[in-house]
Amino acid sequence: MESASGSSTIDPLQHAKICADNAQLREERDALKQQLDWFKRQLFGRKSEKRLIDNPDQLDLSALLGDVDRPSEPPPTEKISYTRRKGKQRSKDCVTDSGLRFDERVPVESIELSAPQLHGPEADQYEIIDHKITRKLAQRPGSYVVLEYRRPILKDKRLATLLEVPAPSSVLENSLADVSFLAGLLVDKFAYHLPLYRQHQRLADAGITLSRSTLTRYVQQAIGLLQPIHDAQWQHILQSKVLAMDETPIKAGRSGKGKMRQTWYWPIYGENDEICFTWSTSRGSDHVIAQLGDFTGTLLTDGHKAYDVYARKREAVTQAQCWVHLRRYFERALASDLAAKEALDIIGELYRIEREIRERQLTDQAKLDCRSRQARPIVDAFFAWCYTQRQRMDLVDSEPLSKALVYAENHEDQLKVYLGDPAVPMDTNHLERALRVIPMGRKAWLFNWTEVGAQQVGVIQSLLTTCRLHDVNPYTYLVDVLQRIALHPDRDIEQLTPRCWKTLFANKPLVSDLDHAH
Repeated sequence: MESASGSSTIDPLQHAKICADNAQLREERDALKQQLDWFKRQLFGRKSEKRLIDNPDQLDLSALLGDVDRPSEPPPTEKISYTRRKGKQRSKDCVTDSGLRFDERVPVESIELSAPQLHGPEADQYEIIDHKITRKLAQRPGSYVVLEYRRPILKDKRLATLLEVPAPSSVLENSLADVSFLAGLLVDKFAYHLPLYRQHQRLADAGITLSRSTLTRYVQQAIGLLQPIHDAQWQHILQSKVLAMDETPIKAGRSGKGKMRQTWYWPIYGENDEICFTWSTSRGSDHVIAQLGDFTGTLLTDGHKAYDVYARKREAVTQAQCWVHLRRYFERALASDLAAKEALDIIGELYRIEREIRERQLTDQAKLDCRSRQARPIVDAFFAWCYTQRQRMDLVDSEPLSKALVYAENHEDQLKVYLGDPAVPMDTNHLERALRVIPMGRKAWLFNWTEVGAQQVGVIQSLLTTCRLHDVNPYTYLVDVLQRIALHPDRDIEQLTPRCWKTLFANKPLVSDLDHAH
């Protein structure tokens, strides 16, 4: 049918049919894209991604690629026997001192210990007749050194008795490790993600024979000494008015034969640039409730439902949502619907305002005024746009854009919280940058054998990551606090957290005997 002007009109039934056909075509397109991604993984993905899945709806790869040569049958195998070589014998010139073994490649630095009897009023009554040697393994960044303590053996001329200068004390009782070695061991493993077996190889390459079980014991004992410092830092974090919280997976402990248990770290970031990595076997709300307890303030998170459950149970907690997580929804929708670009442009304008606030170094009321004057009208316009898009007749619930719009509308109140509180960030980017140590470490050491080991990783990463946040050298910090903690009053243990330590002790830290030797 044509109108008086000559233009044609579309029948409503025909329009509805066209919309339905378009929706069906989009679903078919999405299905084909998923199949294409699956084919790419089979061809180019990692071995773990190339496992064939029996799916009757999947197209045969050979139908798309044509006939290709199938791999030939594996050649027949035969059973052979061999004689295992005996393990490498220790060299005859290997120096041994209570289990510490090293060869001529290892530098040895001697430290002369003085005898107080030689400096007193009766010094003439003593003479040095020999020395007793005590050795400890020390470390400089990137190298190993054996500290050799020359302890005088004295003869009391009057009593005809022998006296010897006591061996220097150790951070760990009856340990061969100097505090510098312990600090280097922890920093290499948890800051530089060098697993113990690789450190063990490096020790062997340097000419030092030390068992891996000994290295493991040193790590466990050293972290045990640091546990009270971690606990003090955790209590201070809970006093923050704004907390950021997230979760990241880690394999820890065995769930069965040949299977590792899926567990989670829950990093919590305080307003004084401190972080603690709590650990749980669950991703549910119980852990959030147990860790945060009676926290009062604003909790900034992603859209994980566990946080919603906690916030509903705590009237004193204001829940804020991260805009970056919302932005990721629209990024995923960009490939299927160009309308997502409008949302990304609007969010980008909000981040431009935040960048301007940082550049102008606005704080408190000035920051709040800027957000209210510039950002709030844009936020209101954004959610109005979301509502309009939801009314589209061609929008299917299963599409990425529809999911992004639903996520935005469900978390509208939480996403607006930052507009009314200058202390609340717009996102959790600061937390995500800090928690990268876990996925980076996971690429190196893959999992934790035990649940206790997972908890200890959380303890040491809490302190080392906080050191980085406060521009504190982790090695210097550990060398100091490992020596200081045994004598430090329990009531003042918070002074040893990286935040307080930087102010109180960083100007004159305790050092290893390795530094005294020079």
